[in-house]
Amino acid sequence: MNKTFTLKNVYVENTASVVGPTEGAGPLGDLFDVVIPDDIYGENSWEKAERKMLLESMGLCMNKSNYQTEDFDMILAGDLLGQLISANFAARDLLIPFVGVFGACSTFTLSIGLGSLLVESGFMNRVLAGASSHHETAEKTFRFPTELGVQRKATATWTMSGAGTVILGGVGPVRVSEVTFGRVVDYGLKDANHLGAAMAPAAFDTLNRHLTNLGKKPEDYDLIATGDLGSVGHIMLKHLMGDKSLGSGNLTDCGLLIYDTRQDTHAGASGCGASACVFSSHFFPLLVKGHINRLLLIATGALFGQTTAQQKESIPSIAHAVCFERVSDQ
Repeated sequence: MNKTFTLKNVYVENTASVVGPTEGAGPLGDLFDVVIPDDIYGENSWEKAERKMLLESMGLCMNKSNYQTEDFDMILAGDLLGQLISANFAARDLLIPFVGVFGACSTFTLSIGLGSLLVESGFMNRVLAGASSHHETAEKTFRFPTELGVQRKATATWTMSGAGTVILGGVGPVRVSEVTFGRVVDYGLKDANHLGAAMAPAAFDTLNRHLTNLGKKPEDYDLIATGDLGSVGHIMLKHLMGDKSLGSGNLTDCGLLIYDTRQDTHAGASGCGASACVFSSHFFPLLVKGHINRLLLIATGALFGQTTAQQKESIPSIAHAVCFERVSDQ
């Protein structure tokens, strides 16, 4: 059933983000809660640094609302690494019931969507939802270890280093009002350096179904933000939707907001952390302050791995959509 869920009783209470030094040097650098001094963050591996970032973002989020671990019913979180090692090991230190979530770079909205349904149903009162990624860990997993110095294609996105977490509960300044889970879409692309193109059809499919299910138009939202399409995928999504559908000019992409063009990140940012950190530190404050009232966030994910790439498989993709609305009396 291709359903969009409409919710009444789920709110984002607080958010937190932790990012790497390259992200901190970008246009949103002053908005992130923590910018770490280097990519290894005092650890002896990049994987441990990513885990530390996710754990810190969760701790910051709880501290902002003066909560303890016992105030939460569940953690929903994920990352890009095998066995979800960043999320699993972060949850190990918190002793909160945990469900690991994998949706590649769509993990953030997938976690929020699932967590929102749990809160709306009454089975959970308060949930932590988050996601993380790290440039170095992702590059050696999905493309080439950076130590090799392989020249990147112009179409390649830059997996960002960052972790973002939100608190979902029954009160808050921003309400989660709509959730549409994505379908796996595959247009046959096989180039891991061209993921924006692979994911754009999934973003189109989810956005189109979301609007159709609710009888809405793009202009019914102040802002529609995809997660990780970058410059190439962003253009492709515009073509798929048609100029008339996006005539209001309210479409953006988190991957386009994180870096300055002078940072030479090619097509922009990607990774689980992209939508997580941009929402937590940029979009959420815009909603709270009333600069925007309705945001549709559509995080996209390329569902491939080392094995499928070596076997010359195509890259199936997915996108999950969540609408956030400002609570007017805040």
